[in-house]
Amino acid sequence: MIEASQIKEHMEVQGSDGKHVGTVFTVDNGRITLASGGIEHTIDVADVEAITDDVVRLRKTADETVRPWH
Repeated sequence: MIEASQIKEHMEVQGSDGKHVGTVFTVDNGRITLASGGIEHTIDVADVEAITDDVVRLRKTADETVRPWH
């Protein structure tokens, strides 16, 4: 399981498909706030599959992740 402390500001967030979702703004209380298209959104730390090379990789594709935001 990923620890919230592993996620840092300015890390890129990608879907499981490798597509860009946003950039980490803050991490607080198990939620990641990220900037995407100039708007802030939050996702649960539990949605993170892995962290590699300063990239936060999610369990869902980029489209699945952003769909509820629109």
